[in-house]
Amino acid sequence: MGESAYERLMHGARTPQAPLTLALAGVLSRSGIAGLAADEIERLRRRHFPAVTAEDAACLSRPQEGCLALRAEEGGDLVALLLDHADTKDEDTRWLAQAVATACLQDNHLWQDMGLPSRDVLSALLKRYFRALYRKNTRNMKWKKFFYRQLCESAQVPLCQAPSCAACADFPVCFGSE
Repeated sequence: MGESAYERLMHGARTPQAPLTLALAGVLSRSGIAGLAADEIERLRRRHFPAVTAEDAACLSRPQEGCLALRAEEGGDLVALLLDHADTKDEDTRWLAQAVATACLQDNHLWQDMGLPSRDVLSALLKRYFRALYRKNTRNMKWKKFFYRQLCESAQVPLCQAPSCAACADFPVCFGSE
């Protein structure tokens, strides 16, 4: 049995224990990172996964079609929200914003769709790269729910939820009092 896409990325990672590396590898191996051009993907590979061949990285980095393509505008709104609250505007921050937005369009908890070991690791990553947005989450909402709440507030929509929330087994936990 061959290595999974995630295992190949992690074996070729420069800093395999770094939360940013875990997040990028998690999203790349699950769905690809939407919105990145081929040259950006190559720079990301060279910086974070230098021992992974360019051919392997090209196979791993193609975003899924269908749902993600239909929700491209939504993903763009999520990226803009994150970057508006970014501590820096470097490539790692942009790549992470794209990865978070791509994972938000998936069906599980955000930390799971990013391939992270826990919500705490996701929170630490968001605190490190998007501190102002992290600080706005004063009620410790689940991150995907929080991001969509922020988008809805900016669009002056009184109540909304992430599109995948209704299908989640934890819906009563997240929305019990609402």
